[in-house]
Amino acid sequence: MLGKVIGLLGILIVLSFSLVPAFALTELQRATISDPRLENAFGAPIGNLVNIDQQIQITADITNNQEKSQSFSYLVQVKDKDNVVVKLVWFSGKLNPYQEWSPAVSWIPKKSGAFIAEIFVWEGFPVNYKALSEDTTLQIIVS
Repeated sequence: MLGKVIGLLGILIVLSFSLVPAFALTELQRATISDPRLENAFGAPIGNLVNIDQQIQITADITNNQEKSQSFSYLVQVKDKDNVVVKLVWFSGKLNPYQEWSPAVSWIPKKSGAFIAEIFVWEGFPVNYKALSEDTTLQIIVS
């Protein structure tokens, strides 16, 4: 009798592990952010050194790594050397399965200095939001 119980328990353990797909994505793998960069209004890369009053686009490639569509919010927060937020902007959209897109937000710096742009891809923003990927940063030098 004990042998049958142990055998049944072994089968249940094997079944429970086989029901979890080996390819399941974690919360932060549902999307990826890559190649953060600055571009001009025409989409040409401009490097990280910009001028005061120069309009720049803060962009990155985002990819939906899932077999289903995913609603998202693309957020960009620019901070100065004192960690003060000088720009915060976001917009929302939907990515199709495995779609890659390069959204951009505009910024016109008004002061010189070193800045950090933080880029986030979240779902459910601004209420009950969850990150879809790790965030990324981009250094910007304004003169």
